[in-house]
Amino acid sequence: MKSGLLKLAIGLSLSLGAVHAQAETRITYKSAKSTSSYYQMGVQIAEAVKEGSNGDIIVTVEESQGSVQNVMEARARGGDYVFTTPPVLVRLAQGGKAMFEGKGDPKFDEIRALFPIPSLTMHFVMSEKSGVTDFAGMEGKTILLGKGSFGAREGEKYLKLFGLEGKVDLAEVELSNAVAALKNGQIDGFVTAGSWPAPNVIEAAASTGVNVISLSDDQIAQSKRAKLVIPAGTYAGQSEDITTTSLPVVAFTTTAMDDDTAYALTKTFWEQKAKMGEGAAWWNGVDQGLMENITGKIHPGAVRYYQEAGIDLTDAQK
Repeated sequence: MKSGLLKLAIGLSLSLGAVHAQAETRITYKSAKSTSSYYQMGVQIAEAVKEGSNGDIIVTVEESQGSVQNVMEARARGGDYVFTTPPVLVRLAQGGKAMFEGKGDPKFDEIRALFPIPSLTMHFVMSEKSGVTDFAGMEGKTILLGKGSFGAREGEKYLKLFGLEGKVDLAEVELSNAVAALKNGQIDGFVTAGSWPAPNVIEAAASTGVNVISLSDDQIAQSKRAKLVIPAGTYAGQSEDITTTSLPVVAFTTTAMDDDTAYALTKTFWEQKAKMGEGAAWWNGVDQGLMENITGKIHPGAVRYYQEAGIDLTDAQK
C-alpha cells in the first residue's frame, strides 16, 4: 500500500511539474554587448517580468553585437524572440535601404513593437572652467568624441552642422577616460550618448562641475533627431532643463509571438516600470510620451493592453 501511495505521489508531482512547464512562457531578449547599459536594462527587465508575472514568464537575456544584428535575426527567430533597436532601423530593413540593401526579407514586414525603453540621449558636456555654455563657445576648445560609437558619429555630425568642423581640437583619448581627462584639464569637454542620467556625466558633474549644453529648436530640427528634455536637477549643479536630442529605442518582436504573450509582456513591463526606476533612474525617463517615437506597427497583443490602459495610439501604430 505504501508503495502504491508513493507511486501516486510521484505521479502527481510529475504531472504538476508538467503543467507548470506548459504554463511557463520563455522569452529570449536580445539586447546589446554585455558591457553596455542596455544589456543591464535587459537584465532588469528579465527580473521585473519574472516577479511581475509570478514566474509565468521567464526572460533570458542574450548578448548582441548591435541593433543591426538584432533586426537581421528577426528573419529566422520564432515567437519567443524580443529584441531592441531604434525604430528607424526597422523602417530601413523593411525598405531594404542603407545597411539592409540587398538583404531584404518578407520577415522584416512582420516586425511589431511592444514598448519603448530609454532613448540614446546626446550629452555635450563642458567643464565649468571652460566657461562654455553653447555650441559657439566650443570653438578653439579640446573635445573628446570617442571612436566608433553612435555618440561619436552623432557628435561629429553636429560639429559639421553647427559650423564647428575644423574649429575644435579633437582629443585622442578613449571615452572611458573622459572624466579623468576632464578633471586634469587634458580636455575641455566630451560628447557621450546613452540613457539618462548617464553615469559618466553624473561623475563629472559631481567631481569637476560641468555645463551640459542645450540645443535650440532650430538645431534640433537640423539634426533630424527626436527632441528630449532632461529635467533640472538630474545632474549636480544643473538648475535648468537640458534640451537635447535622442535616438529612440524600442523593444520589438514579430507577429510569430502570440497575442496573449505580447499582452502579458507589455502589461508586466509597464506595471513594473516604477519599481525598476527605484533601482535604476534611467527608467524614470520612460513614460507614455515616448510612445509617439514608435513609428511602425505595434503587436496586436500590446495594442490590447494600451487600449485597456487608455493610452492613445495612432492609426499607423494599430
